[in-house]
Amino acid sequence: MNETNALREHLVELLDGGSAHIRMEDVLSGFPTMRMNERAGNSPHSAWELLEHIRIAQWDILEFSRNAGHVSPDFPDGYWPVSEGTDDDWSRSAKQALSDLSSMAALVANPATDLFAVIPHGSGQTVLREAMLVADHNAYHLGQLMLLKKMLSNESS
Repeated sequence: MNETNALREHLVELLDGGSAHIRMEDVLSGFPTMRMNERAGNSPHSAWELLEHIRIAQWDILEFSRNAGHVSPDFPDGYWPVSEGTDDDWSRSAKQALSDLSSMAALVANPATDLFAVIPHGSGQTVLREAMLVADHNAYHLGQLMLLKKMLSNESS
């Protein structure tokens, strides 16, 4: 196996989680959605805000990586929801976040994707950098979301 193929496999594993990072599916599974709009303890964000933020940021990075015509939301306000979520919102956001994560992994795994080439419409970014950004950003916020899941689940017991 050549080094680039090995790197692709490692990146896909990093995006998927399950080694040092929790998997998105594991955080979302069984989440107490009836409490998604609450801020447990001194949390600055609700679970809904975190999930939707993950979805928006991940979508933006994915689209930037593959679409020269993509326009990013305004930073930072465009990366956070403006209202509380509903069960339908949660379901749609979770489904889209998982789908976009799978699409980023597929982009990275595709041998036609040059991981090291500068993205022409960017300012020096590469698909390699963007994939690591998704993994890093997701790991951070999925950790927060898992903590809220545990807190909210324990409070309702």
